[in-house]
Amino acid sequence: MNKKVVLQDLGHKDYKETWDYQEALFKEIIDLKVKNRRENTQLPTPNHFLFVEHPHVYTLGKSGDIGNLLVDENILQEKGATFYKINRGGDITYHGPGQVVGYPILDLDNFFTDIHKYLRFLEEMVILTLDEYGLEAERSKGETGVWLDVGTPFARKICAMGVRASRWVTMHGFALNVNADLGYFDLMIPCGIKDKAVTSLNVELGKKEVDMDEVKQKLQHHFQQLFEAEMMLQNSDA
Repeated sequence: MNKKVVLQDLGHKDYKETWDYQEALFKEIIDLKVKNRRENTQLPTPNHFLFVEHPHVYTLGKSGDIGNLLVDENILQEKGATFYKINRGGDITYHGPGQVVGYPILDLDNFFTDIHKYLRFLEEMVILTLDEYGLEAERSKGETGVWLDVGTPFARKICAMGVRASRWVTMHGFALNVNADLGYFDLMIPCGIKDKAVTSLNVELGKKEVDMDEVKQKLQHHFQQLFEAEMMLQNSDA
């Protein structure tokens, strides 16, 4: 079991370019697993974790409802945003500047073969990170992601999640609002969940801006602890 995880910070990168890069890493792991099974070998499969910040983009999961995007293509262009139908679970979500987006591309055979546990660990990573900022974040029953003030009229989502898994290999991941422009969430019904608000870390802390690199470091630390992983930083050339 290879618990080494190669960490790359891609900086600001187009969504489609990043998706293609994810797919390439995902395929590399799948192909190696198939080769090991076919040839009865035990070559170690790699694991990756990508941090990235996207330009404005809306993505719709494979089971999502396009009706949850509330504007047409012309409005998206005016807002400088793009739209993609993609192959993760979940409904519609938004990515943009001021978000820390994370894509773990892991062979769960190296950790544990339980997709629900995987999602709960990603949520816990975010919950523990927000706790360091004095926020009591939590899960909302039946709604993947991380929330504040669950069970009250003021419930609001701060982190969205949607993943894909095949042969226990994961891709896609989470989007944590750190300094996000919340106006872009008004153009959709986030994750198809009506009547619940969205928030951002800087808003909750009453700050103009929160240090994004600091947030990434905290997320990395808690990921490493939860998954008992060894993180290896790699300069990005993707």
